[in-house]
Amino acid sequence: MPIDRLIAGFKSFRETYYEEQPDFYRSLVEKGQKPDVMVIACSDSRVNPSIIAKAEPGELFIVRNVANLVPPYEPDSHYHGTSAAIEFAVRDLNVEHIIVLGHSHCGGIRCLCEGHEDAKNREFIDGWMSIVEQARDDSLKGEAQLRNVEREAVKISLDNLLTFPWVKRRVENGRLKLHGWLFDLEAGELLAHEAGDSWKTMTG
Repeated sequence: MPIDRLIAGFKSFRETYYEEQPDFYRSLVEKGQKPDVMVIACSDSRVNPSIIAKAEPGELFIVRNVANLVPPYEPDSHYHGTSAAIEFAVRDLNVEHIIVLGHSHCGGIRCLCEGHEDAKNREFIDGWMSIVEQARDDSLKGEAQLRNVEREAVKISLDNLLTFPWVKRRVENGRLKLHGWLFDLEAGELLAHEAGDSWKTMTG
């Protein structure tokens, strides 16, 4: 049973962090969280930032959503879960780095490029994915288009981060750095976006 395996996993987690290292979580509780890095990642079950980076509890402040998107700055009365997380990370936790972590074979990107097979019964996905509508390049087809849009979507999210005035100020004064990463599920490689349109392999 999947739930039984998760409960067994929690028991192992508890042994590691509460029985073998009793001071670990006590310190996190008493001193609070002070992560230096925020990660904006996809909800995809295959892409877990903590596992990919082998990060310890307390190291990463993570928000996950469909296709790891950053919406533009829109301070209104609507619900803005991702924007709220960005605000808390930057203005309260004072993180020094924000990573937009994309990945290959993203279902959200596929929906953007090809539509959802049951689109008439979906209420939120199309509106959410419209954040990166401009990433579509219809001169490309099939897998080539998907791989290209996955990368372009990361770049659009980086640009959208700079529409938040308090993010832009901290980037300009050197207190905050933005990073675009992409995890290749097939190759097991991590790519980093650099100036211009280039991507650099950080592994392999």
